[in-house]
Amino acid sequence: MRRIVITGMGAISACGMGAEPLWQAMRDGRSAIAPLVSPDPAAQLRMKVAAQLRDFDPTAHFDSARLGLLDRTGQMCLVAAREAVAQAGIDFGRDGLAARTATVIGTGVGGEIARDEQGRKVHGEGSSRVHPLSIVRMMPNAPASHLSIEFGVTGPAFGVVSACASSNHAVIQAAAMLRSGLVDAALVGGTESCFSLPGLRAWEAMRVVADDTCRPFCKQRRGMVLAEGAGVFVLETLEHARARDATILAELAGFGMSADAGDIVAPSADGAAQAIRAALDDAGLAPEQVGYINAHGTATPANDPTETRAIRQVFGAHAERLAVSSTKGVHGHALGAAGALELIAAIGALREDILPPTANFLDADPACDLDYVPNTARAQRVDAVLSNSFAFGGLNAVLALRRCED
Repeated sequence: MRRIVITGMGAISACGMGAEPLWQAMRDGRSAIAPLVSPDPAAQLRMKVAAQLRDFDPTAHFDSARLGLLDRTGQMCLVAAREAVAQAGIDFGRDGLAARTATVIGTGVGGEIARDEQGRKVHGEGSSRVHPLSIVRMMPNAPASHLSIEFGVTGPAFGVVSACASSNHAVIQAAAMLRSGLVDAALVGGTESCFSLPGLRAWEAMRVVADDTCRPFCKQRRGMVLAEGAGVFVLETLEHARARDATILAELAGFGMSADAGDIVAPSADGAAQAIRAALDDAGLAPEQVGYINAHGTATPANDPTETRAIRQVFGAHAERLAVSSTKGVHGHALGAAGALELIAAIGALREDILPPTANFLDADPACDLDYVPNTARAQRVDAVLSNSFAFGGLNAVLALRRCED
């Protein structure tokens, strides 16, 4: 079976421009959650905090003609992709690689900002006209399409939409194509920006959003904190990466997916456990070989104990020795981009022998009884890690990574 490796990564998040500022914030447990800047200053929102990009100037990255085509999700995705491709040092125009490269980008909501802008014109201003490029700004496949255009990549290209599991599902779809021999490289990841007034009202109505901060697995947790951002990665077969003497960040050893087939909102420990178990089996890893799990860890009352039970189901006695953390206390919950941001934490743990902490942790919850690396990073060598993503709709996607030393 063809082995898959990661040779480039890029990100943009509330923690800053780039994968390194994001990793440093996660490693330090330094939260980027801050008072919400609403799209409508006059709105009276119960939601008070968020993880937003405060200093992102699209005009510094795109000319006016290009900006007319791009929703914020596309803007962020392209910026992250440029960093990933630069780090990988890959030339897609060389030796026919463009036709052998896939582009798969996940998003949970798609072009929400563009949709909201045009909705305000129609419903708020009574306009009978909307921007002529509204459809191409809003469509969920737009980020993948823009990446293929930017880098001249002509292989399979599409978007993946599965709520909070979108990024991991995107990575898995690309990895499956790499394994099958359909492609030799891939641009993958996720992007999300959902800070529209209707979107914020909808999240408020669900009553799953915190009013203070994000405290995963903590007794005082009050819910999730919305975020925006993007993460993009270059995947290659090991053979292809070695042939061009690329620096390998980590090996994508395996993956697992499942559907709860139960409740559209309430998570299932059995469904999550099925995906975790499938990832271990696919990677050829025994449970005892995994040293760290980057958890989905949303800080909602339902997710955290359910994920804890799922981990215990799979790992048994080894769960007592596992380190588990959620980095959402740092970068918030970026929905369809969450898995992409968190993959950077998993790679960082492997490369630097440092486990990022669960930030904002106060007191332990008896229903969440694992080692969550509270507040302070831990120096510890791990050779294999998992990254969990579990979505509304009962959709689960888990990635298994390991060091690539042979």
